[in-house]
Amino acid sequence: MFDVEWPRNHPGLSEAIKQARETEIRLAVSNPCFELWLILHFQDHGGWLENNDARRLRRQLDGSTDKSLDAARYLPRIADAVRRAADLDKRHRANGVDIPHNNPSSGMHLLLAAIEPPDVSYKETRA
Repeated sequence: MFDVEWPRNHPGLSEAIKQARETEIRLAVSNPCFELWLILHFQDHGGWLENNDARRLRRQLDGSTDKSLDAARYLPRIADAVRRAADLDKRHRANGVDIPHNNPSSGMHLLLAAIEPPDVSYKETRA
């Protein structure tokens, strides 16, 4: 799991992707950064993002002032985030777009699928 980073990609990005593919390691990549995953809990986002823009939008959506995370605000929305992240993946695949050009994208839904038991489904539990 790692971030692509924009406006300048992480310096080891290409090599990390290459090594992972050669050794069949599955990746959960956030593009541009993890904050996109947090944004997807609240809304669709299909436009290009740089790191600072993603952080600013995340703060607008959840009212945070730093890197802390209020799980009570996020957990009820996880099904929405999973769906939105999967939809971004589908869009990029349909357009033949791959890392690092698949901005915005979040592989967090892939990580969750890999660590959760197969019978777990995310259900919306908003009050």
